[in-house]
Amino acid sequence: MNVKSRAFAGAVVGAAALSLTVMVPVASADPGPGDYRVLAGVGSDTTQDVLNGLGESIDAGTLIASYDAITEDGDADIKTRLNGCELPRPNGSSAGIAALNNDIDAGSGCLDFARSSRGVQTAGDDLTWVPFASDKLRIAVRGDGPLAGVDFSTADLKSIYECTTTQVNGVPVTPLVPQSGSGTRSFFLSSIGNPALGSCVGTMQEHDGRELDSAGDLAPYSVAKYTSQVNGLIPDHHGATVLNTIDGGEYSRDVYNVVETARLSDPVIADTFVGAGSKVCQDTATVEAYGFGTVANCGATTLKGEN
Repeated sequence: MNVKSRAFAGAVVGAAALSLTVMVPVASADPGPGDYRVLAGVGSDTTQDVLNGLGESIDAGTLIASYDAITEDGDADIKTRLNGCELPRPNGSSAGIAALNNDIDAGSGCLDFARSSRGVQTAGDDLTWVPFASDKLRIAVRGDGPLAGVDFSTADLKSIYECTTTQVNGVPVTPLVPQSGSGTRSFFLSSIGNPALGSCVGTMQEHDGRELDSAGDLAPYSVAKYTSQVNGLIPDHHGATVLNTIDGGEYSRDVYNVVETARLSDPVIADTFVGAGSKVCQDTATVEAYGFGTVANCGATTLKGEN
């Protein structure tokens, strides 16, 4: 690994200096009490805030209700419809997809989409992953510690998460992974070769830099989430962290809204998510303001699976 500090490695590609030149809605948590919108979604922590922003921007805040993976007040439950539809809050992509699958199987009609920062895990055609943006993943470390500026290689990270490499720059390292059900967790572990996690690996709520509280802590972190935090669009939980490079850059991934395949022809679902002309794909100003990139395949419906 390259242990020399890089000028760009400790700050996120200019994230802290990003100029918000367009007016975008500041992300808030769940829709307020009694605010039951047409489409309800749950899941990914990574994309909860940009979906909140899109929910406020599109159709004057009447179309998309996106319920956070976690909330500042720790509210464990959500209610998505006026009558019934009270359910535990899904925390993460896989948890959101599971909740959508359960809702479809039960015929409850409480959920319309799941936010996901990872792709398909099981082949099938019940669900469709509809891409709407791209994200980058880097490694968060404390900016006041000896790991700041380290350019980790993929091989380094696999060895660290297998607990084979136990020190970097003379400091014992504590690798952390996001909570179970996190799309960032599954995407990151896949990207570093699906290591057999060693006993040194701890668990944290994804994208909460405050949990990196010792010099050797490190964890995967969304560049878009970090950007939104340091620019004040969402609560700033980056703590003392900076984002280091991986192999001189970062891992790239598409992010998705997952819908039931059988509902792709539903006029509201199609108008909102499907195709380059859909309302979500057209609102590039909000997508980019929250630190995400636009994608050429926005609204595509070719990626299908079971979960």
